[in-house]
Amino acid sequence: MLATGDLAPDFTLPRDGGEMVTLSALKPSKVVLYFYPRDDTPGCTTEGLEFTALAGEFEAAGAIVIGISKDTVAKHDKFIAKHDLGVMLVSDADSDTCERYGTWVEKSMYGKTSMGIERATFVVDAEGRLSHIWRKVKAKGHAAEVLEAVRGA
Repeated sequence: MLATGDLAPDFTLPRDGGEMVTLSALKPSKVVLYFYPRDDTPGCTTEGLEFTALAGEFEAAGAIVIGISKDTVAKHDKFIAKHDLGVMLVSDADSDTCERYGTWVEKSMYGKTSMGIERATFVVDAEGRLSHIWRKVKAKGHAAEVLEAVRGA
């Protein structure tokens, strides 16, 4: 399990629009990685809209916001267009990055268990270390809490 102070696991993943993004190439910017279950669901939409509403403030604080799910780039593009999202979304189709961050977990709903993405957020500092970690996130109001942490990091 990752802890604050650990080096953030690096990744190269496809992003909305079809380009690739590599975490280590974003240094020395701070990076907010928010893992979410699925595009266009109520909680994930709320989270995306709240990060979008604060995008300018994250940028002013020197941070890049990236949402990560297993959805395809094509689904991300539709999600962004439908809700006018202003954050980068990347596709972790094979769950490798989710597994390395410990967000690919067994979930239980209505007595059935399945694997899925746990809503979690990580702040990566300018040196590539994890400065803040939130697990089992509740979407509403979370982006503002993350922004305060980024400002203090």
